[in-house]
Amino acid sequence: MGADREFKQVCVAADVEEGAYAEFDVGGRSVLVCKWQGNFFAVENECSHAKNPLCGGRMRRGSIVCPLHGARFNIRTGAAEGPPATLPIETFEVKVEDEKVCVAVKERKVTAGSTFLPPGSLPTESA
Repeated sequence: MGADREFKQVCVAADVEEGAYAEFDVGGRSVLVCKWQGNFFAVENECSHAKNPLCGGRMRRGSIVCPLHGARFNIRTGAAEGPPATLPIETFEVKVEDEKVCVAVKERKVTAGSTFLPPGSLPTESA
């Protein structure tokens, strides 16, 4: 295990049905844990096209479909497989030990000079 990530238990294997996913908060990040062909995969819960949550979209044949515009992403690689998305989504390492499903979330690094603004904090013009 590297210093930049840590495995966190999110559920037990029986919590996620075959061909489905479940949403979890892992280290402050919204993550979808997907089960496909008996294997577990984890992806960020955000479409790379419109920044919309993927939760609520269908999972089909190893891909998850964004419920807003229909962009499709491979749950193994994060690759965009259908328009309008062209950029991948982040994937996370998963391990299952004693039926416990654990996800490794990488720390988000903030570089000098960068600013983080939480949603809704941008200034607005007054009328």
